[in-house]
Amino acid sequence: MPSLSVIKTLCREIVTRERSPRINEPDLVMDDPEKVAAYTEAGREAGVMAPVYLYHCAQMCEVIHPGDTVIDLGCGPATQLAMAARLNPDAHFIGLDLSPDMLDRARTYVDEQGLENVELRTQDITALTSLSDYSVDAVVSTVALHHLPDFAALEKTFSEVSRVLKPGGGVYMVDFGHLKSEKSIHDFAYQYADRQPELFTLDYLYSLKAAFTKQEFTRLTRQYLQGSAQTYSTFMSPFMVAVKSPSHADACASGILRQLHEIRDNLPSHHKADLADLITFFKMGGLRSPLLA
Repeated sequence: MPSLSVIKTLCREIVTRERSPRINEPDLVMDDPEKVAAYTEAGREAGVMAPVYLYHCAQMCEVIHPGDTVIDLGCGPATQLAMAARLNPDAHFIGLDLSPDMLDRARTYVDEQGLENVELRTQDITALTSLSDYSVDAVVSTVALHHLPDFAALEKTFSEVSRVLKPGGGVYMVDFGHLKSEKSIHDFAYQYADRQPELFTLDYLYSLKAAFTKQEFTRLTRQYLQGSAQTYSTFMSPFMVAVKSPSHADACASGILRQLHEIRDNLPSHHKADLADLITFFKMGGLRSPLLA
């Protein structure tokens, strides 16, 4: 059950007439060592972002097939990428990021995990110059698109996704949605301040301020991925927005299902509650999560 403070925030978003402006993050490419370390710590599988990464990994698994070439836009320290690669050992993953520090941590993590189906590239996601037309089977991205400087850059990214994705390919791109009220943004950013480094809380705040709206995601999905993917968001207020192609959850290997449930069952109780809330809010917004049922 969502906390009373979260419910109050969502209700505020429904009734407010405020329209908070989008403000770019202070660092469009995260290369400050302390910020990179805080982001990495909070994002690893025991960190505050653990239930978020598990949820999105399950969604990714629904659009990835054995033998696929998958690109991860803005892979960061590879927490999400490594989880997806472990669960899909017969797919080949290419993580793309512009931050040298992030990619250094990603390489270290991938090596520690013993993953041989992952490669990492320095790449601007608005210009996927290392990839030819219709060359990838699936495109994934987790809370990275808000780092882009403006809507034009977001549109370039969607255009590039459309260019490199094979017909019928899989898509799962998710990010924060822009909230209307400045107080709502602050409340969401600080709801877990006691569980995470202060630098991560501030980065979360800046990320929410820099998020694009659901309407912007919907417009670009219709323009560049018409018939291939659909836009979803959390119920009541789009504090998270996802672009996803049709699922093939019924065809997922039993091993993937078993591993996802094992990760879920090993979460601490407060993370299980956060995961349940995320499943519920997305489900009520039209996006189900059958692999975590």
